[in-house]
Amino acid sequence: MKKRHLSFWEIWNMSFGFLGIQFGFALQNANASRIFETLGASIDKIPILWIAAPLTGLIVQPIIGFLSDRTWTRLGRRRPYFLVGAILSTLALFFMPNSPALWVAALMLWVLDASINVSMEPFRAFVADNLPNEQRTKGFAMQSFFIGVGAVVGSILPYILTNWFDVSNTAPEGIIPDSVKWSFYLGGLVFLIAVLWTVFKSKEYSPEEMETFHRNDEKTQDITNQTINEIKQLLVGVSMLVVSLAGIFYLIEANLDKELYILVSGIGFVGILFILASILRKKGFTNSFVTITTDLLNMPTTMKQLVWVQFFSWFALFAMWIYTTQAVTGHIYKATDTTSALYNTGADWVGVLFMVYNGVAALVAFLLPVIAKKTSRKITHLIALVLGGFGLISIYFISNPNLLVLSMVGVGIAWASILSMPYAMLSSALPPKKMGYFMGVFNFFIVIPQLVAATILGFLVKTFFNEQPVYALIMGGFSMILAGILTLRVLDKNED
Repeated sequence: MKKRHLSFWEIWNMSFGFLGIQFGFALQNANASRIFETLGASIDKIPILWIAAPLTGLIVQPIIGFLSDRTWTRLGRRRPYFLVGAILSTLALFFMPNSPALWVAALMLWVLDASINVSMEPFRAFVADNLPNEQRTKGFAMQSFFIGVGAVVGSILPYILTNWFDVSNTAPEGIIPDSVKWSFYLGGLVFLIAVLWTVFKSKEYSPEEMETFHRNDEKTQDITNQTINEIKQLLVGVSMLVVSLAGIFYLIEANLDKELYILVSGIGFVGILFILASILRKKGFTNSFVTITTDLLNMPTTMKQLVWVQFFSWFALFAMWIYTTQAVTGHIYKATDTTSALYNTGADWVGVLFMVYNGVAALVAFLLPVIAKKTSRKITHLIALVLGGFGLISIYFISNPNLLVLSMVGVGIAWASILSMPYAMLSSALPPKKMGYFMGVFNFFIVIPQLVAATILGFLVKTFFNEQPVYALIMGGFSMILAGILTLRVLDKNED
């Protein structure tokens, strides 16, 4: 028994929820730094305010993936998680622009990002569950299309409300403008409605059918029989803990920024988890904690290679999301006063630029599988990431805001590929019974670069670049080009 090929509209319905997810994600990315700065955050402290969200993602993503692999309800296997995440995200979107203080806004970003992860993570496994291998590139391309469309509208919404409906984009000091508030309200509704569409318009295979598919899948093998020696796991854990302690000691001696402690402490925390898992395995325990922690060392070869591609790709993206507003308003508009019309004009233009790159991503989403078929998925991803890297670097050399649109074209091509090609390559290499879990672990390498970006970019911009955020975008550009080069070493089973 094999999975049947789905029609265009069936793939459309099962991917439609991503329209809402990305609508909320775009509002968060384009406006969170603006909200923080309006509530009194300084330039070098903005990245650290993003920290709580990705830290939560590191915990939420593998757990949601692990649970969804083992869930079956009247709504199916993955869809209950779409729905719960959508409800929580909608509530967070309603509340965040009304935050009375900076710490409340940071808390709401944490809740919003965690809720988006609850919805988003199972969507990747949903495609792999429902589509045969030969249709997965199309399935992830369809997700890229909806991500692009949702992000276009979400990014430009404050600009539309201001310029088309005369909603104010300025407010007294410490108050979020009405254009941002209403954008978040509308975004919450779109998020919920789009996810409900997928929940009720799509189906999932039963556990019995999935078991049959697993037995017939010749391209992937379950890796549960590949054991990691407890001693090896213990040594990895101890090594990470030693590195962490050495890093903390160095930071204390050098009197460096406190934000860097988060990064080195995180390494030590993972090391402790490996040590505990090794001890529990030695004693014969096989609970979910042991399974989740051990399988971190059991990643398939293709996944390990893609990890580095993801890390440098998403480091570049987070540099862009965190610093584009400050880079454009300061470097190009020469405005730093958040209450001024010029600053808010520049901030609104960033929304337009984010709309452009997402619009480009939506337009090229279905072109990428065609290019991949004529070349390969690796070459397609390489070309896209190099174009995106040059797009980010070019921002430094531009003085006319209108020309930034050209920079965003390159970023948009890269964004479309980042959302589809790595997942298409990965899905053919994963054991079907652990698809949700490993998709969740793969998202670590979206979250980890966010943590790195949030902990070191503020320090680097402040220490080496005289608090000029545009240099963070240059670093992001080179990081994206490096990711493209690393793609060439990935083993893509579809090309075997």
